[in-house]
Amino acid sequence: MAANLTEGAALGSVCNLLVAAVLEVTQKVATFKFSLDRLKTTLNSIKPIFDDIERLNEILNRPEEETESFLTQLRKAEKLVRKCLEIKSWNFYKKYTYSRKLNALDQSLLRFFKLDAQLHLVRDSRRIMVGMRGMDDKVDEILSFLSHRFPGWCDVPGFPEFVVGLDEPLEELKLMLLKDGVSVLVLSAPGGCGKTTLAKMLCHDPQIRDRFRDNIFFVNVARTPNLMLIVQKIFRSKNKHQVPEFQSDEDAINQFESLLKRLKPHPSLLVLDDVWRGSEFLIERFRISQPGFKVLVTSRSVFRSFETTFRLKLLNDENAKTLFCHSAFKDGIPDVQNDLVDKVVKGCGGFPLALKVIGQSLRGEPEAKWIHRTQKWSEGVSVFNPHCDVLNCLKSSLDALTEIPELPDLKECYLDLGSFPEDQRIPATALLDVWVELYNLDEEDVHTLVHLLELSDRNLINLVLQSEDGHFAMQHDLLRDLVVYQNALDPIEQRTRMIVEINENSFPDWWTKGDQPSLHPRLLSITTDELFASKWHDLRQPEAEVLVLNFQTRIYALPHFMERMSNLKVLIVTNYGFHQAELKDFDLIGHVLNLKRIRLERVSIPCIGIPMLQLKNLRKISLVMCDIEKAFENCSFRAPSIWPNLVEMNIDYCSDLIAFPVGLCNLASLEKLSVTYCQELIALPQEIGNLTKLKALRLYSCTKLSSLPGSIGGLKKLKYLDLSDCLELAHLPDEIGKLEALGTIHMKGCGELRGLPPSVRDLGQLEKVICDEEISYFWRSHAECLKKMNITVIRREANLNWLHRFDP
Repeated sequence: MAANLTEGAALGSVCNLLVAAVLEVTQKVATFKFSLDRLKTTLNSIKPIFDDIERLNEILNRPEEETESFLTQLRKAEKLVRKCLEIKSWNFYKKYTYSRKLNALDQSLLRFFKLDAQLHLVRDSRRIMVGMRGMDDKVDEILSFLSHRFPGWCDVPGFPEFVVGLDEPLEELKLMLLKDGVSVLVLSAPGGCGKTTLAKMLCHDPQIRDRFRDNIFFVNVARTPNLMLIVQKIFRSKNKHQVPEFQSDEDAINQFESLLKRLKPHPSLLVLDDVWRGSEFLIERFRISQPGFKVLVTSRSVFRSFETTFRLKLLNDENAKTLFCHSAFKDGIPDVQNDLVDKVVKGCGGFPLALKVIGQSLRGEPEAKWIHRTQKWSEGVSVFNPHCDVLNCLKSSLDALTEIPELPDLKECYLDLGSFPEDQRIPATALLDVWVELYNLDEEDVHTLVHLLELSDRNLINLVLQSEDGHFAMQHDLLRDLVVYQNALDPIEQRTRMIVEINENSFPDWWTKGDQPSLHPRLLSITTDELFASKWHDLRQPEAEVLVLNFQTRIYALPHFMERMSNLKVLIVTNYGFHQAELKDFDLIGHVLNLKRIRLERVSIPCIGIPMLQLKNLRKISLVMCDIEKAFENCSFRAPSIWPNLVEMNIDYCSDLIAFPVGLCNLASLEKLSVTYCQELIALPQEIGNLTKLKALRLYSCTKLSSLPGSIGGLKKLKYLDLSDCLELAHLPDEIGKLEALGTIHMKGCGELRGLPPSVRDLGQLEKVICDEEISYFWRSHAECLKKMNITVIRREANLNWLHRFDP
């Protein structure tokens, strides 16, 4: 049996044993031969350096302390290699997994050893020490040499001695910065995530120091930056006595460029720390064409005008707990119950600043204080307090949202995100419903997307962009906590936004006491858990315009006080539980006469009664993952007066929709109809042609839909038609040529389509065709008649990304 890599082994010996392990496994397991051969090549390239260091250590009688990190890396590698001996030949999954691990190990060793200057520096320093041994008069020369390898350290601020979770980001950031062609690199993350710490670590990295020597400039940028002052600081760091006076920004940049030329042969690195949105001009001015010159920018925002961006992620659970324990306990060893520590760490999220500040606040506190703090969090009380550094750090990002003239309501829009539960995707369409009514935004999705992109660029949300399935925003727990805290700062009587969380059946005191305060919010959000009994206390909310109800129970009753909300315009009801929910007291909706927008998700909808059908102000209804089999049974749907002002209807992921309800074809004002992922839908009725005002029709991923009725030709105003992933759609009707206004058609994934009817030549307004390669040939054969047509061919691999909507 081959020897394992022992703790006391020397560096060269450990490398020899690892190579032996690679050879042994290669001979016994053919599956990993390619990966192991590549790993062996990497080890052979490293081994001479190890041998040198081991030989020089013996001469100098030096311990292995400086190479302990290398030894640890090699020991881990040996364990992984030997694990491959245990993989059964039939276990394809593990074979695939371990092949990837071996490839990752090879890359890791290359980064850790071959690309890292530290290993070479250890060897070089040993050589110097051997050469100078016994020559005391050369000590100054040695120190001068070593200081030349690490010059100007005082120019870059130091970083904390205890740092976790930044080793991998450091390597990734370094590779991006040193990549040819990258002149500006933006390091982006929310406030309190460790951007500045990572930038400082980068500047102190041996490989970076070896590359740029003492030509590294680290500048803290003010919120209102002064370019001339920044350049003056740079000159002062190079020449303490002669700092030029600049006549203008242009003069400052010109002299800075001259300075860079004088600093050759080594290139220069400029770090602009904490650049705020709106200061892109500063980065642009420092984008100077000098060989090797690079600019690293840290910011809470993403600047889309600069291509290369590194987004620093929050700490994972393990690193978060390590950092927290270091702040909260002596020697980092918990002296309270472990589950209390886990709860507090979870409440802090992966924000390093939050973990350090809150950990420090609990340091030395009795266990009762910990229990009290975790209980407060479980009751929805914020981790923030008025004097919290975390709050001050993150709140500045929030306040900056008021400074965007073209988006004056952006801060208010952001605060609305707190209306939705933590750790849940928030559909952009739901936010659109809220923002259109509260802030008079345009109803087009693109305007909502502009707001979401701005928030994403500022790292206040994570934005998932998916063209087929819409867009979703996700908010980190700590940022949501900030939003909830911010919403609760005003006295309860003055709040414009009420966010209420009910655990079990425990209502807030102000709600249940007899002298209920006079409330005037425009938005009311109520979130209940899986133990809620749907027994509501009365609530007076006459001015509320938006009601968001989030629940988890299998049976949920709408609150009876809803029918008295005379100003209510938007109703959003979402089931976040595991099972489909039965909705009780559904008829209450019919009594809210000013309702304009209804969104229901994951509920079983009973037969819609006459009162609800007569909501004259209703403009949009969205049914997502709902059971709707009984919803449209009412014969009143045949009447032409139902929902007289409804302009948009969305039916998504409704698996019990087999035939489109004929009654819905009487919606005389309907302009947008979206029926997507309804994979049991087999046909549209002939009456669909009655929707004469329809401008957009989406039938995305209705996989059993085999044909379209000829009456579709009656949709004279239809501009947009999406038939993507209608897998069984075999042909289009001849009448499609009558769609005289059609400008865009999506047809990717229509694999059964065998051709196009000749009438498509009459689609004179058709400009965009988005389809697969096969379908494109059908359209190209009509190109002479369709002068405006532009074909975009979509090439994509088969995947199961559509399943994401069913993630818990």
